[in-house]
Formats: sequence, C-alpha cells, structure tokens
Amino acid sequence: MKKTIIPFPQVPQLAKTDIAYANGDPALRPFYHYEPSLEAFEDVLKQRPRFDTDRPLLVEVLKRQYATLPDQVAVHENIAALLDSDTYTVTTAHQPCFLLGPLYFIYKALTTINLAEAVTHSNHQGKKVVPVFVLGSEDHDLEELNHANLFGKRLLWEPGLKGPVGSMDAATLQPGLVELKTVLGESEAAQALFARVEKAYTGAGNFAEATQALLHEFFGPYGLIVLNTNEAALKRRFIPIMKAELLKQPAHQLVQETIAQLNAAGFKTQAAPREINLFYMQSGFRERIVRDGDVYRVMNTNLAFSTPEILMELENHPENFSPNVVLRPLFQELILPNLAYIGGGGELAYWLERKSQFEHAGIHFPMLVRRHSVLWLDKDIVKKLEKLGVTPAEIFHDTELLVKQFIARNATGEVSLSEEIDQLKTLYDALAAKATAVDPTLEKAVRAEAVKAVGGIEQWESRLVRAEKQKHEVALNQLRAMKQKLFPDNGLQERSDNFLPFVLKFGEEFILTLKAELKPFDAGFVVLQPED
Repeated sequence: MKKTIIPFPQVPQLAKTDIAYANGDPALRPFYHYEPSLEAFEDVLKQRPRFDTDRPLLVEVLKRQYATLPDQVAVHENIAALLDSDTYTVTTAHQPCFLLGPLYFIYKALTTINLAEAVTHSNHQGKKVVPVFVLGSEDHDLEELNHANLFGKRLLWEPGLKGPVGSMDAATLQPGLVELKTVLGESEAAQALFARVEKAYTGAGNFAEATQALLHEFFGPYGLIVLNTNEAALKRRFIPIMKAELLKQPAHQLVQETIAQLNAAGFKTQAAPREINLFYMQSGFRERIVRDGDVYRVMNTNLAFSTPEILMELENHPENFSPNVVLRPLFQELILPNLAYIGGGGELAYWLERKSQFEHAGIHFPMLVRRHSVLWLDKDIVKKLEKLGVTPAEIFHDTELLVKQFIARNATGEVSLSEEIDQLKTLYDALAAKATAVDPTLEKAVRAEAVKAVGGIEQWESRLVRAEKQKHEVALNQLRAMKQKLFPDNGLQERSDNFLPFVLKFGEEFILTLKAELKPFDAGFVVLQPED
C-alpha cells in the first residue's frame, strides 16, 4: 500500500483542540503530564509503579469474562501476565456499538495493539505492555450506537429496551443479523464473514458480551484484551471516589476551574461537569443523582435517599452507581496498571479537562495518545482520482472548492475574469479621483457605477463557469459522487462506514494491512491506497 500522511491542520473536518494537541500547541501543555511520544514512555514506566493496582482482582474479573470465549493464546498470555508487576497496559475505550460501529472503532483497537507492541519492544526496563479495550457498557444513549452503515445502507438494532445498553439482551440482535445476512450477500466469502459475526452475537448473553466476542473474533489473535468495567468487584474499588463525589462534589469545582483555564487559552468546553457526576443504575434505567438539601434524588424516578441511606447503598451495592464521562476516566485508570490512553480528538479534549481531578484523587494521569485517523482508497477510487487530477491531500477539500479547482485546470478557455475586474476597479478609482477633484459630491455616483460594472463582469464570469461545468458535467458528477462516498454528508469515512464491507472485499488483508501501516505517533491523517 502507498501511505500518505496529511498534516492535521490540512484536514478541515477536525476540531481546533484536536489539531492543537496533535501539533503540540504550547497553550495546551499545562493540561497533560507526558509528551505523546515513544521516548516519553521511559518516564511513564518510572512513574507508574508509585500507583497501586489490584492485579489479582483485575485478572479474576477478566478470566470470568473470557470463560465462555474461544481460546486465543495471545489474549490468554496477556491476561496471565497482568499478575506480574512488570506488566502494564495501554488502553482505549468506547461504548459497545452494533457491528462495532464506524471504522474509527477498529482504528482505536489497532492503534492500541500497535502501541503496546512498540512500547514493549522499545523499552529497556524489561517491561511487558498489553493492549486493553474498555467497554463503556453502562452508556444509555442507544441512538449513538444502535446502527451501522454498510454498502450505503443503515442497519439498525432496535432492542425496545431502556437502561444500560451493555446489559440489554443479546437475543434482540437477531433481526439485525437477519438483515446483515441479506446485505452481505450469498457469496462464499460473505457466508464465511456472516458466520463469524453470528457466532459472536448468538453465543452472548447481553450486548456487552456480544461486542466483546466480536472484538475477540477479529482482534484476539493480536492479544487485545476487552474489559467490561460494569462489575461489582471493580466498582467496590471505586467506592472512596464515589463517596467523595456524593458528599463533597470535588469534580465540579476542579473541572470548572480547568475549563475556565482552557477557555482563557482559546479552547472550547468538551464535557461540562455536573454537581454530582454519578448515575444510579438498575435493570431498565440509568438516571442522574441530584442532591436536594439533605436528600439524594434519582432523576425521573421516585427514588430518594438520605445521606446515611445512600452511603449504605453505595457500600452494599456499588454496582448500582455509574460514573459519567467526568468520573469514568478515574475509574478506568484506578483499576488498570495503565500507561497511556488512546482516544479520538474529542475524547482527548475532555481528558485535558481531567488532570487536576487525577491529582486530587491520587490516581495516575496517563499519557494521552491520539488514535489513528485513516482514509482508505481502493483501486477504483484511485483511478478516478488520477483521472480527475485530484491528489490525496486535495480530496479533503470542500466539494465546491474541488469543482472550482477542476474547472480551473480543465477549462477549454480562460474563465477567471479577476484580472479584468482588477483593471476595471483601477479605472473607476481613477475616475472617482478626477470626479472628486471637480465636485466631491460626484464620488458616490462613480462608486455606485463601479459596483454595477464589477457586478456585470462577475455575472459574465459565472456564465463562463457554468458553461464549462456543462461541458464537464460527467466528470464533475463523478467528482461529487466520489466525494460523497469518501466523505458521507461532508463527514469523514471513518465516522460513517462500517468495517465489514472492507473485510468482505479485501479479506483478512484489510486488518493486516492497517496493522502493518499504522505506526505509533504517525504525525497526521493517514491515507492508504494501492501501489501503482
């Protein structure tokens, strides 16, 4: 494959904070601990042992979660290695998504796998680093994760349930599987691919287990550990932080102060804190906890607790308490011997709001590593790009700008009248000067005539451009169609398309190629295309 790296500032679809962090903007430096680089892991490996991790508990939970999954030697070895104090993790996280959602879901997994390998091989301290994918299975925003886009068709998972999505019955996935089988087709490759998905989904009890099984099916051979943190035993470790949140609400003030500092530096708020950043969760619902005087109420329910009652509930049933986006990073880093967190631009933006929280809680603040962003071009697209004269960097431009560039390169005659317009403006400037010298009141009339005259020339320019567009109508339609395919609704391919069509077309080589080409800390948006 030919690999082109487009600098992040040249990708207009990315946010300001994302680009700033990726480019090492000094304005953001106070908000993170480690420089994102392979060399900086030497310092991380020195600092991390100061923070405790309950390794036996972590391994016990993982073994239980993997008990019914097919054995993968690399995963089995990595889980066992976590008992060793010389083994650490690099971690990514996401809520479980139907059919693993858009492409960036698997890019997170691959970035994490490759980073773990790179740190293991580069460090001279004899440390082993394993990749972990944390499932945010307590998320209750179903509309964010209940769909997948394949071959221009949107497949939906509609469980008809409420509450934490990870706990929803995997049997509700069956209609989606039926539709998937139809969409994939009847070829031998399609049947084999469907069988892999079906095996993962039908062997699970709930959606979190189904997602873990599907990730295990495709990424288990590379040693990726998938952890569902919705476990009472893990939540018990987090009780002191949750208790402090209920009684003193430290996160609200700490994060608000950091947000104010970020805003002053010119960056927008990503995840504003609540006064209490916990949900109360049971089967069928996950609702915010709010404090009303001496009473803790659960929104949209009749549940209410006095202070002694809610503390007793926390002690007896920590699994009923669920951290929101403000507290979740602390929970994750408390239970893992983690060195680095891998996330997208939006995620890292809200992690940048967390540093003071980690310091207050006495939890290690990991290195923040941007996941890979990828644009995958197949042979057909590459041929069309070459025919249209569009480079990999230019394809990120707005559609109308691409059209203008195409017309400028391919017009049968000169369509730009900018030179003539400049000449006309110069002529009218001279006329205005002479008229003003005779009678100052005439200048306004001259300027009005200038606007009218320039407008007439601009109309002729538009007519020339329209005429050229008509001559190149077929090519321009191809350009627009290609742009829509690669950037659906002006978004990024990685935020729309699912990975299954790529696996169907390219087989296992799709994942193997991505793994081989994506190097830790690639300094930009990666474009992959076949070699000439």
